[in-house]
Amino acid sequence: MIRLIATDLDGTLLNSSQAVSPRTRAALDAARSTGIRVVPVTARQPIGLQQVAAGAGFDDWALCGNGAYGVHLTTGEHLFAQEIPPAVQQDLADALGRVIPDLVFASVRDVGATFVAQHGYAELAAFTDHKRDPATMGGVSRAEVLASPSLKLVIRHPSVPIPEIFAALQALGLTGFEATLSGAPFVEVMAEGVTKATGLAQLCTRLGIDRTEVLAFGDALNDLEMLHWAGLGIAMPDAEAAVQDAADEIAPASNDEDGVALVIERLLT
Repeated sequence: MIRLIATDLDGTLLNSSQAVSPRTRAALDAARSTGIRVVPVTARQPIGLQQVAAGAGFDDWALCGNGAYGVHLTTGEHLFAQEIPPAVQQDLADALGRVIPDLVFASVRDVGATFVAQHGYAELAAFTDHKRDPATMGGVSRAEVLASPSLKLVIRHPSVPIPEIFAALQALGLTGFEATLSGAPFVEVMAEGVTKATGLAQLCTRLGIDRTEVLAFGDALNDLEMLHWAGLGIAMPDAEAAVQDAADEIAPASNDEDGVALVIERLLT
């Protein structure tokens, strides 16, 4: 029996217009009407969830920052928050900077409310990257970005491709953090051990739900651990091979063809 549906947003629940289709909304509502909890599990911060919460009917718990923190969307209660220590950030930035010069960093803090960007970051960013207007990001020194703990540290470069930065970071052999990709144009770094799966496990402990009672949907590398952890993990058809391998099933259709809705409808029949 499924008691909780955990779903990624971009590339999974949302269509290419960044919206929840009427059919998908109806499926989510039908699941909630039977008592199933529906929880967004996303790389986004609450500011990015605000744009889709009404369309999806999200008013319960949400897991943000790739599982770095949990927040209740109605009461504002914070369930947990796991931050990267400044020393770890500094070591990472120094080591990676020796391999790839001219990287720029930004730090997500204060349960997603604060975004501290290095000089030059805003010039590389679009609104869709963080659901924030780049004109509001400002700019500080790298030292200031790294000086305080982060729920998520993001890394990008004016010209070096994101997969190349990610591979270089992995090749450093450093510990103390977790790094992943969500399909966004930057590498995402969280505290050591933090994934969507660990955040979901903490929420399920709070709710008294066993992992075998969880249905999870995802499409990107940052969803891999969650799909493997859940009792039933569903990867989207266009997910990369490693993500599909971690899942129990592949959704019968894409995010533009109501793939999530089709699975939920099958579950409820």
